[in-house]
Amino acid sequence: MSEHTNGITYADAGVDIDAGAALVERIKPAAAATRRAGVMSGLGGFGALFDLKAAGFADPVLVAATDGVGTKLRIAIDTGHVEDVGVDLVAMCVNDLICQGAEPLFFLDYFATGKLELDQATRIIKGIARGCAASGCALIGGETAEMPGMYPSGDFDLAGFAVGAMERGRDLPAGVTEGDILLGLASDGVHSNGFSLVRRIVEISGLGWESACPWTEGSLGATLLTPTRLYVRPVLEALAGGGIHALAHITGGGLTENLPRVLPEGLGAEIDLDAWGLPPVFRWLAESGGMSEAELLKTFNSGIGMIAVVDPAQAKAVAARLAEAGENVQPLGRVTQGRGVAYRGRLL
Repeated sequence: MSEHTNGITYADAGVDIDAGAALVERIKPAAAATRRAGVMSGLGGFGALFDLKAAGFADPVLVAATDGVGTKLRIAIDTGHVEDVGVDLVAMCVNDLICQGAEPLFFLDYFATGKLELDQATRIIKGIARGCAASGCALIGGETAEMPGMYPSGDFDLAGFAVGAMERGRDLPAGVTEGDILLGLASDGVHSNGFSLVRRIVEISGLGWESACPWTEGSLGATLLTPTRLYVRPVLEALAGGGIHALAHITGGGLTENLPRVLPEGLGAEIDLDAWGLPPVFRWLAESGGMSEAELLKTFNSGIGMIAVVDPAQAKAVAARLAEAGENVQPLGRVTQGRGVAYRGRLL
């Protein structure tokens, strides 16, 4: 074989394999910190192994969820505050898993960029590892894709995939009936949905990401990047005590679209909007964008990130367990005959 000393290389085409290998070495300690019972192998192989029996399951049913962070990434990229978007990525997946009654077991990430910047990528994936550790979920693998020509300089995209399990027969929703109580768990802000509208409203307001936040201390961009709340551990503790018939993660579509997803045919819900105070971020968004209350409720979580549908006889006990685990819990209303969500009172 002849040698071409000046031949083109993969690096010349914009892909640095050495940088990818260096990233794996950097993130191995963070991934190792998420190790849990059941993990058989971790980063570096062509696949990762997980032993369900070692995780304590006798007759398990697997549950899978996948999601991304959406255009919230645009704010993270523009401000350089990328440390917490990995937490968002994990939360969007594992919060969905627990709505099925499943315990999150392991997580895989997909990180794509035009040119791999080691420091930026390390910060992002360490955030993913923090989200996994906080959820009792092992980060056992992923993919870093360097794709020149696909993303502008500094841009990246994230996707996540989580697998959980439950014992057979314990899946949710189950047993939802008229009269069940709705318990709302407070959100930590906008979470990871509706950011195309958020960005449009900020543009209309004339503010920039580094402008002082109108409703609290710090910059506007940093405040909007508050990560999605992880509900996993408190909800799993509450599930163990019984009384929960369904769980709804309030994501894109807000309360209006997400709560009906866990209600049987012929049942709807009534929610008292006076039951909680609208957090300042949503009031500012609504006022700055001239949003109607109905639009707010079907776009954002409006301060409620998760709803538990609970047996009335056990509602106080479930609320107490959730509060003891650190959640801000508020009775919102009840399950009714009908369809969809009926609101009474006012948020705005």
